[in-house]
Amino acid sequence: MDPDALPYYRTIATHEFAEVRERLSNSQLSLFSLRAFRRGELVSPFSAGTLRSRPTYLTIQLAAAKHVTMVPEFLQYINHGCDPNVFFDTDSFKVIALRDIAPGEELLFFYPSAEWKMAQPFICHCGYRHCLGEIRGAAYLPSEVLKQYKLTGFIQQELARRPRKKLRA
Repeated sequence: MDPDALPYYRTIATHEFAEVRERLSNSQLSLFSLRAFRRGELVSPFSAGTLRSRPTYLTIQLAAAKHVTMVPEFLQYINHGCDPNVFFDTDSFKVIALRDIAPGEELLFFYPSAEWKMAQPFICHCGYRHCLGEIRGAAYLPSEVLKQYKLTGFIQQELARRPRKKLRA
C-alpha cells in the first residue's frame, strides 16, 4: 500500500455540524466543519459546564477567577490557530464564524482571545505566516498584536487595566 495514500485523520465522532477527528501522526483531536458557514453566522451556541476558579486546558475564561468547560463538550476540540475562523463570544455564549468556512475545514480559534494567562502554554505550529510562536495568553502579547483579533469582553477589560507605557518627551 502506498503510504502517501493513507489518510491523515480518522473520524472519532460526528455531531450535527462538525466531526471530531484524530490526527494519525500524533493522536491530536480536532473539530472539522461538516457544512459551510458564512462570516458572522452562528456556528454553535454553548453553555457553561463545570465552573472552576483556575484555568485548565479545557476551559475558557469568563472573569478573573471564573473558567468554564463547554457544553456541548465536543467544542473543546476546537484548537488554537493564529489565523482563527471562529470566535467564542463569552457574553452571548455563541461560537461565531469570523470568516467564511468551507465544509471539511478545521475549526480554529485564537486562544488568547478568551484566556488571559493559560494553564498550559505551548509552542504553536499552525503554519500561518504570522504565527505568534509561543502561546501563553493575552497577558503576554503586545496590545498591537491583540488589536488584530476579536477579543472577549473580559480580555478587553484586562487590556484596559494594563499600565500604559510612558511616552518620551
